[in-house]
Amino acid sequence: MKLINLKNSNPALLIVDVQKAFLEKDYPGLKRNNLDAEKTCGLILNKWRELKFPVIHVRHSSVNPDSKLHKSKPGFSFNDYVLPIDGEHVLTKTVNSAFIGTNLETLLNDQNLKTLVIVGMTTNHCISTTVRMSGNLGYETYLISDSTAAYNTMGLDGQMIDCETIYKTSLASLNEEFTTIISSEELLDLLG
Repeated sequence: MKLINLKNSNPALLIVDVQKAFLEKDYPGLKRNNLDAEKTCGLILNKWRELKFPVIHVRHSSVNPDSKLHKSKPGFSFNDYVLPIDGEHVLTKTVNSAFIGTNLETLLNDQNLKTLVIVGMTTNHCISTTVRMSGNLGYETYLISDSTAAYNTMGLDGQMIDCETIYKTSLASLNEEFTTIISSEELLDLLG
């Protein structure tokens, strides 16, 4: 595992799609793993604020008016664990990647931020896409394993794939190719 001195690298925390829709029991009507993911995001956010490191919140705004993530729905709101405060950037996206349709890359480059620590929802969708782009764009990227979660997913053969399998496979596909994956405990130890 390749770890730089995170504390000395002025890392930006990128909180992706930690929104109330994911707390709803019927979103998307499937079993979910890691029910403490949002709480873990909040603990990491508190540490970031304590260290006065940059924080960027990203939320998904579905273009489908029936989606729980549509801006007209209560699920669009940020989860209470990660409510933005003054001085923290808030970006809104309509696709899976936090880099597409936002000024994220410009924001990072203008502030000379080269290290990203990524947390949020969901492992195999917006987290995977954002992590892949971050790695491809050359950022030193860290994904915090217990800050994300996945849902059961219907396979092409019509069989349900368990959320834990989706989660583990997604993390394994990203690790060391696009990102370094560590736990929140390891992250907090690195930060002191």
